[in-house]
This record gives sequence, C-alpha cells and structure tokens, in this order.
Amino acid sequence: MKKGINVLSLFDGLSCGNVALERAGIKVNNYYASEVDKWAIQIANKNYPDIIQLGDVLGVKGKDLPKIDLLIGGSPCQDLSFAGKGKGLIKGDRSSLFYQYVRLLKECKPKYFLLENVRMKQEYQDIISDLLGVQPVKINSSLVSAQNRVRLYWTNIPNITQPEDKGILLKDILLDDAEEPMLSNIYGGFKEKKPRVHTDKSVTIRAASGGGAIPSIKLKQHINNESVTKQGKSYALTASYYKAVAWNSVQKKQRTMIPVELSDKKDPNTYNGIKYRLLNPIEVERLQTIPDGYTSGVSNTQRFRMLGNSFTASVIAHLFKGLKDGE
Repeated sequence: MKKGINVLSLFDGLSCGNVALERAGIKVNNYYASEVDKWAIQIANKNYPDIIQLGDVLGVKGKDLPKIDLLIGGSPCQDLSFAGKGKGLIKGDRSSLFYQYVRLLKECKPKYFLLENVRMKQEYQDIISDLLGVQPVKINSSLVSAQNRVRLYWTNIPNITQPEDKGILLKDILLDDAEEPMLSNIYGGFKEKKPRVHTDKSVTIRAASGGGAIPSIKLKQHINNESVTKQGKSYALTASYYKAVAWNSVQKKQRTMIPVELSDKKDPNTYNGIKYRLLNPIEVERLQTIPDGYTSGVSNTQRFRMLGNSFTASVIAHLFKGLKDGE
C-alpha cells in the first residue's frame, strides 16, 4: 500500500470510491472508472482530474488494464431492492450488470475486492455470496452519518468490523436551525397504513426508482397526538423529489418533503396545515458524508440523483482501512 495501488471502480458514479480511499489514507497510482452517466462523470472529473474513464462496463476488458489491486463497485440495485420490482439478478436488466463485476473480478484477479448493494431476498444474496466466495457484512450508515442506510458489503479486505458510532444526528448537518420533534412519511409510502416516525436521523438516500422518503427536520408539533420521533435519524430520499410539492407527494404516496412550520393551507407546498421544504443539496452531501459542494456544477436534479446512487463515503473509508492490515 505504501507504493500505491491500481483501482478499478465499476459503476463509479460520482467517484465516492476516490473520496473514501483518500479519507482512509490509501495511496492511489491509477484509478480506472467505468461509468456512463455524463453528469456523474463531470462531477468525478471535477474533483479528481486524474481519473481514467473507461466508459460502459460492457466494454471494459481485463486484458487491456494493468495489474489491478482493488476492484470496487456498487452494481445497480433496482431489481433487487425490496422497494423495487423484484426482477432479480437475471431478469433485471440493471441488476444483471452484477455479472459484469464477476467477469472483471475473474479477468483482473485483484488482491482485494469490495461490492456494495442493498438488502435483498435471501436467494439473491446467496447467489452473490456463492459467486464472490464471501458472506456480506451488514452496516448501517447511521453509525457514521445522520442517515439510516443499511447496506450489504461483500469483501475480502481483512479485519472488517462495524464502524464506531459517531452519534451524528440530522440536526447536526442541517443548514438551518431545527427543533423537536420530527416527522417523516405522513404519506403512507410502501403501502403503509400509518405515519412512520423518527428522530434526528435521515432516511436512506435513494435514487428515483428506489422509492422511499427524504430526511425531515424537526418540527414543534405532534400528529394525532403521537410523538414523531425515532432514534435521531431520518429516512430515505428519492432522486425525483426535487420537483414535488406536498400535494403531489401525497397523491403519489412519495415521502418527499420536509415539514418545517405551520402555514396557510392555500400555499401549494402545504398539506393539512403543515409547511414543507426541500432538502438542500449540501445537506444531502453531508448525509452521504461527502464534502460540502462536491457535487456543485450541475443541476440540483442531477446532484440529488447521483447522491442517491452513491456510497456513504465514511463507511467505505472505514472498510478501506483494512487494506493497510493486508499489506
């Protein structure tokens, strides 16, 4: 590791892998990235100009690359997620790209690998585990951030442990003042019949098709005489929430707005007397433990979407610290 490593990052997105390696103190000689989204590539190149972009994973061949020391990636999860359509690893056009990760793992034969994905049916999890030869480690990003985001990590990096709980709450990362209590999911998303409540932590940051809710800030109010709190973390973000107002969110059963104060019911962003605001992109970056302003330079729409698809940087950095143990 002291001499530096060559990294191949598949489905690289905004290059959170680079952020995590830097945070873990791992020297990188060459960072090869496979990504097709032009906005994510723009942000990755802005922050790490030395990235070697390879394009579509289908065109990446191990024989064309130098020795790869670390293979990383978070293959598309839409067909695996409990919130998705459940097409699975084979029938799902997006999630079947996992097999490209397996192909390049065999072709490149890196010393270390890391694959991230969502919680899924046991049958899908078992297929992945069998092909990679390791069982996943389940880690909730809430240990290192203000976001509840449970993910599975398959890796052969040694000495993997759970991160230390940093005790970061949603109120710690918001740009404006927030007060107790906090509400999320008054819309009954995922066919829920009653509001989901929480305290201080955000919901999982997700891409548009993943469903779910964005973080809510604290609000001095109870709904139906129920305290709207739960352990200081908020729930999930949909990448399309930027265009929603409260009424549309209710109609579409998307938990997409943040309650902030009582307001006039004539306000289009008001529903049942509760006022909402959108989450600021910097706040979303903080939920993913990515530096403030990292995704600036593109529209908020693209910022939210790529952040919803990203790793939580501090979780990955924690895992990468084990690379030093395997020198």
